[in-house]
Amino acid sequence: MPAGDSMHEACGIVGIYAPGNEVARHAYFGLYALQHRGQESAGIAVSDGATIVCHREMGLISSIFDEDVLGRLSGYISVGHTRYSTTGSSIVVNAQPLLEHSDFGEVALAHNGNLTNTDDLREGLLAATVLQATSDSEVLAKAIVQAPGADMIARIRHVMSRAEGAYSIVMSTVKALYAFRDPWGVRPLCYGRFPGGGYMFASESCALATVGAEYIRELGPGEIVWIDADGLHVDTPPANKPQALCMFEYIYFARPDSMLSGKSIYMARLEMGRQLAREHPADADVVMAIPDSAIPGGIGFSQEAGLPYVEGLIKNRYIGRTFISPDQRMRARGVQLKFNPIRELLENKRVIVVDDSIVRGTTTPRIVKLLRDAGAREVHVRITSPPIIHPCYLGVDMATHEELIAANFTIDEIREKIGADSLGFLSKEGLLSAVARKRGEMCLGCLTGEYPETYSGPPMYEMATR
Repeated sequence: MPAGDSMHEACGIVGIYAPGNEVARHAYFGLYALQHRGQESAGIAVSDGATIVCHREMGLISSIFDEDVLGRLSGYISVGHTRYSTTGSSIVVNAQPLLEHSDFGEVALAHNGNLTNTDDLREGLLAATVLQATSDSEVLAKAIVQAPGADMIARIRHVMSRAEGAYSIVMSTVKALYAFRDPWGVRPLCYGRFPGGGYMFASESCALATVGAEYIRELGPGEIVWIDADGLHVDTPPANKPQALCMFEYIYFARPDSMLSGKSIYMARLEMGRQLAREHPADADVVMAIPDSAIPGGIGFSQEAGLPYVEGLIKNRYIGRTFISPDQRMRARGVQLKFNPIRELLENKRVIVVDDSIVRGTTTPRIVKLLRDAGAREVHVRITSPPIIHPCYLGVDMATHEELIAANFTIDEIREKIGADSLGFLSKEGLLSAVARKRGEMCLGCLTGEYPETYSGPPMYEMATR
């Protein structure tokens, strides 16, 4: 997805229970593997069985943690978080993990997702409750520690019966680690086992692989898994809800080397490209993709079309990580700050350019112009997702209905606006076929307007910012 026209997912989370291991270091590298899910802040909390110590700051993981900081995080249970804010300001008080006090002792919680009835949960808190942050995550954490129940599972179940929206959670007490997903399974969460003993939970399997944990499976929607001195335990949901995993995990959010419900993200994106070539062929000389998430789709398109795949654009992967703002002359260059074309591969060629989505349609015209300026004779744009015609209210910072180009213009009008010779989107049926999932197992709300039954209010991104 081109810079400036992207959507953002909420967060990346990890949880580790591994006596005898350097769990803070494992959490650090696990979060590093999930940095693509959030770049605003990060933190790690560690328990040694008696107390929980937490370190969290604004910024990238590499700038927050060093050997001295990790050395002070000693213990065998860890919870880690890297954040992109969807509700709550981008300030350090909203960085996670969040620490709360309970009658079971200290609790550390990390949340990926977005609640849609935060106000209802807030009203149910004790009158003396003081909220220090402005995020839905803090309300959720306080609701859990204040909930009725003789044990933590009962308290989690109580809150799950009331909380609406998307939430994947890793949470630790001083002696146990808990992980659970909302009853619809909107956000991903998996777990694996270390060869020498111990377990790890993570938003994506790539984090497990990074630290040598063997992937076991995804947590089921509404499932609670916890680990203590007696081993691993599973509490299944009392009733099944319709599954609603966000389709954009397959299209864009997840790293291509991750597995999701047993399906390789890379192979799913490759198949999206192949299906797109079958649905929207074009007379062309070469196929290219917008780096990075669209590359497997571009390769799949080229394989199915029998056309050579070329690296038409080289991405500067560090331009988005600078704190120095470009001056006006540099801003005017737009996408050229992030992408440089290879003229020798494009000049006098009919080019098919594959991308994963068009959201607002502000950057794609600049990409098309960049390719034409590099000598491309024709530019045919192909998108490995269906048109996005509705906003999201479950934790994806996307756009309002008025900002979504496909909600307001026909495909031919979009083609004209972006300056392409032709434009084709993958069909919803082609997308589901590529990921080998049924329509009833996925949330396609932004593509169809049919949202999972998590609440009855207006779309979150048409509501006032909290």
